[in-house]
Amino acid sequence: MVTPEFAVTMARYNRWQNRSVIAAAQGLTDADRWQDRGAFFRSIAETLNHVLWDDRIWLARLRGDHRAVADIAPRHPYTDAPADWSDYVAQRGALDEEIIAWVDLLKPDDFSTMIAWQRGNEPVHTTLGFNFVHMINHQTHHRGQVHLMLTQAGAKTGSTDLPMLDSD
Repeated sequence: MVTPEFAVTMARYNRWQNRSVIAAAQGLTDADRWQDRGAFFRSIAETLNHVLWDDRIWLARLRGDHRAVADIAPRHPYTDAPADWSDYVAQRGALDEEIIAWVDLLKPDDFSTMIAWQRGNEPVHTTLGFNFVHMINHQTHHRGQVHLMLTQAGAKTGSTDLPMLDSD
């Protein structure tokens, strides 16, 4: 069962890891960040933009903001994403704080709330807790891809171990 304490820890872990990835990518050039490295979303920048786009959709779904989902979902993460690194960094940081602020308000019963959404044309109903874990897992999966690309590009990455998370 997902608890408020787990959600708070994972939201803070995601912020910490996003900051770590940004710090590692900071030393690269824009060309390095956008270079096609053969990943599913091609480059470091495109993969990070995909996660930013997807996190916006999931947070809107979790909040029950259907208007935001309808606005965000049709946009493609390659074409409607920050091309400027400083813009990406600002948007990622703001979204991480928004996720944390939202999670801080959750109560134990909230995690069993059913969320209705669409997978293609198929209606899906899953719990807020399940969807929150998916959002966290999705970020972790793609950050792993970015971590590999950063390492291949010669960037120095930090620890990804959850027990190393400070209580900031």
